Amino acid sequence: MGRFRDLTNVLMVQLYKHLPWLSERWARRHRFVETEGIPWTPLRKPLRETIIALVTTAGVHLKTQPPFDMDDPNGDPSFRAIPSDVKAEAVVITHNYYDHSAADKDLNVVLPLDRLKELKAEGFIGGIAPFVYGFMGHIDGPHLETLVQQTAPEVARCLRRDGAEAVFLTPA
Repeated sequence: MGRFRDLTNVLMVQLYKHLPWLSERWARRHRFVETEGIPWTPLRKPLRETIIALVTTAGVHLKTQPPFDMDDPNGDPSFRAIPSDVKAEAVVITHNYYDHSAADKDLNVVLPLDRLKELKAEGFIGGIAPFVYGFMGHIDGPHLETLVQQTAPEVARCLRRDGAEAVFLTPA
C-alpha cells in the first residue's frame, strides 16, 4: 500500500505542476490553518551579531534517523534535529508531496546551510545555531493540533536552548 501511495503522490505532484487549474481547485476545497496577526519579533541587535537558526519543512533528516511517515495520509508532525555542520551526503529527503529533484541535486535549495556559512564567513551574520530542525511540510487533520500544541513548542524550546536569535524557515 505504501508504494502505491508514493506513486500516487508523485503523479499528483506532476499533475499539479503541469495543470495549475487542478491545484487551484484542490486549494479551494481544502481547509487551511488560519492565524490572526503575524508572529513577528523585530531583531534586538544587528544581524551581523545575531545567531541564525534554520528550520525546514522539506522532509530533510539524517540518513541515520527514522524517515518521516509517508504512509499516514495526514502526514507526520514530528521533527528531526540535524547538526548544522552536517555534510549533504549524510542527509536524505523523505517527502512525497513535492517535487524535490532540484533539492536532491543541491540540498541548499531547501536547506541553505552552505549559504549561511558564507554569510557568516563574510560577517553578515553573527553565527549559525548548532542544530537545524527538519519537519515534513504535509501536516493535516488531527496532526495539526499535535504540531501546533506539542511539536512546534518543543522545537521553539530547542531553538532557545541552542541560542538562536532569529530563524530562517525554508518551506518546500
